[in-house]
Amino acid sequence: MSKPEMYISLVVGPNCEMESYAIRSALEYFGARVNIHWIGRPNDLIDVLSGEELDPKVDYLILNFHGDEGRFCMPELDEDVYESNEPRGDFFGDQEVKKYTNLKDITVIGSGCTLGLEQLAHAFLECGCHSYIGPEDYIDGNANLMFVTRFMYEIINNRRSQEEAFERARSIDKETAMYKLYMSK
Repeated sequence: MSKPEMYISLVVGPNCEMESYAIRSALEYFGARVNIHWIGRPNDLIDVLSGEELDPKVDYLILNFHGDEGRFCMPELDEDVYESNEPRGDFFGDQEVKKYTNLKDITVIGSGCTLGLEQLAHAFLECGCHSYIGPEDYIDGNANLMFVTRFMYEIINNRRSQEEAFERARSIDKETAMYKLYMSK
């Protein structure tokens, strides 16, 4: 195999498998190397966000989850299944991001409803991310897929800057226009 165009980690939340398969297939077709992380419990997400289970060669981290009010929807676990140090509950929000995340100079895409709200984006930026991208409202799942695919196509195939690729991807329609780009200062 020749050297990949880019290294991408795709983190898959509950009930996001089909969209994730489509994203992975498209990105690999574009020439990216994609590592998948299946999230079955909060500590699985923490292991990725802390950098413990993240490939050292990663350009983009795509968090493909359902979202609600700027929080990642987490798997429902029975109380006796949680590990002693594991956060409990149905959501993983900005406070958990601040507590567990250590990502240096990586662009994060929060692909899911409301995962582009300012409070969540700033939590990622405070934890070392280069930039954060996500939709600020409740977006159609097909639009999420189209945004991510178009954005990465522009980056990889057309060698566009992140800002240019972002503008092209968000210009597809009113749904993709919900995406916001936040940059570290």
